[in-house]
Amino acid sequence: MKKNILYCVCLFMVFAIAQGQNSGENSKANKKNQICFALYTVHKQTLKLTAQFYPIKDYNPFIAELQIKIDEKWETVQESRIQYPGYTAHFRIENWDDTQEKAYRVAYKNEFFYDGIVRKNPKEKDEIIMAAFSCWSIYKRHGGEGPADDIINNLNRLKPDVLFFAGDQSYDHSDHYGYWLKFGEVFGDIIRNTPTIVIPDDHDIGQGNLWGDGGRKSQSRDGNYGGYYMPVDYIKEVERAQTSHLPDPYDPTPIEQGIGVYYTDYTWGGVSFAILEDRKFKSGPKRVLGKGSFQDTREMDVEGATLLGDRQLDFLEAWTTDWKDADMKAVLSQTIFANVTTHSPTLQKKQRYSVDSNGWPQAGRNKALSVIRKSFSCMIGGDQHLGSVLHHGIEDWNNAGYSFAVPAASNFWMRWFKPDAPGKNHVKGMPDYTGEYLDAFHNKMTVLAIANPTHKDNTSKENLLNGRASGYGVIRFNKTSRQTTYECWARNVDMFAPNAKPYNGWPVTFNQTDNFLIKNGFELPELKLNKANQVITVKNQYTKEVISSIRIKGNTYKPKVLQSNMYTIEVGEGHNKKHLFDLEAIKNNKKTIKVDL
Repeated sequence: MKKNILYCVCLFMVFAIAQGQNSGENSKANKKNQICFALYTVHKQTLKLTAQFYPIKDYNPFIAELQIKIDEKWETVQESRIQYPGYTAHFRIENWDDTQEKAYRVAYKNEFFYDGIVRKNPKEKDEIIMAAFSCWSIYKRHGGEGPADDIINNLNRLKPDVLFFAGDQSYDHSDHYGYWLKFGEVFGDIIRNTPTIVIPDDHDIGQGNLWGDGGRKSQSRDGNYGGYYMPVDYIKEVERAQTSHLPDPYDPTPIEQGIGVYYTDYTWGGVSFAILEDRKFKSGPKRVLGKGSFQDTREMDVEGATLLGDRQLDFLEAWTTDWKDADMKAVLSQTIFANVTTHSPTLQKKQRYSVDSNGWPQAGRNKALSVIRKSFSCMIGGDQHLGSVLHHGIEDWNNAGYSFAVPAASNFWMRWFKPDAPGKNHVKGMPDYTGEYLDAFHNKMTVLAIANPTHKDNTSKENLLNGRASGYGVIRFNKTSRQTTYECWARNVDMFAPNAKPYNGWPVTFNQTDNFLIKNGFELPELKLNKANQVITVKNQYTKEVISSIRIKGNTYKPKVLQSNMYTIEVGEGHNKKHLFDLEAIKNNKKTIKVDL
């Protein structure tokens, strides 16, 4: 009898150990905390927060609470049902007082808690700091397996005002949520206390490349004909997990298959960010180009090829003149509006062009930049695996905005910019690859900085972070000087060490007005205002098209335009605008107008 009891006890212990081993990483995490991490934003006095849970098992409840510390006591301010698939709880608090810092926590079963700080709006700060990331692969063979102490330690000292993750937070093409939680385990300790902007890209939604084509269904995972391959519920789970904490979309109308949208604006600390979905409406190349062979890539700029789509262009137009609580503006996208890469994945393989880049379609690229520059906005994106700073041009070099493609945070698939000759107007002392170029689609771009890998090819298994141009971006918006500074930092570098330097070519600093730089244009009269820091909007008098809009610094401003014509100027915002009519743009305009508001 005793032998039988002992046998049963041993059998039970073996079974229990096996169950513990088979339950995997999530069960281990469940014993620590059922809540993995939470993301939030505060926009126009509305707090939106999404809590990300480990899978709910057995008969456990699907209800979570958001609690705020008031007078040193935790008070439940809202309950939310945990949604599936994805195990996310969504909270929304209207009339949020963003002038105060508040401690919060997500509570589950009054047993598990995830706490953080909702920061106060840093409007009073002269400099707003963003830390920006792209392409975080947790796979060990990619060199990105957590923890990322080198990044987190720097961020804890830097204390950025906002975080931006530009896409490819997950590289698993069939288990997004499992790997999204791993992403949260790495970055959760900085995300918990910092407003965070996240946009998914192709790998997040289970594809190697994405040309969303308005939401059509793709028959193959490569997506070359446009559309989404994974089931709609999978796409919705990805966007719910990564973007539901963002401010409400500009136009929430779903696209084909009922897939939602999240493009919107977010104002924080006096900087207004336009958040784009540059993949979602982009045309599938094989659908619009067919199987034709093109001797000149300009032939690929075909009728019907779309980049941002009319809906997002309309959004950008409306956002151009909305300067409420904003001194500066920036556009955030999955990637930048150029085809920078010349070699990939090895230096022996020259790449003719990439339709995955936002250099194609060219007309769509130029439409996007022509609207973005109206608000003197700079641009920040990712995806390229190649850190770069460009000054874009449309009709001429440098007459559109500056862009910063932040490098891959973990970079296995390396890319290079290795032009055949130095660019035009190359600045003496700068690297040979800098200067004015036409990209693979004949788009004008001035290359100011590139973080090329120092590894020769993709075969080396050593130094999967060092030497592969891995890293991240730091963007500083100085509202006093109206200057923006781009910094590109390598992995495994202490930013605060005495001799620490970013990648060669950085930092890059430019003025707000350089984002719509008109060298040989026409001038309108100089305006002298009795009130400083006003919004000034220039419109074509006959078509009412907005030409430019900016919140100036100081009391004087002389607008410049590309064409000689008659213009209207609006000074002020809201209902308190002053209109100036019949203003002719001419060369060397000496006229002055005093404006009393």
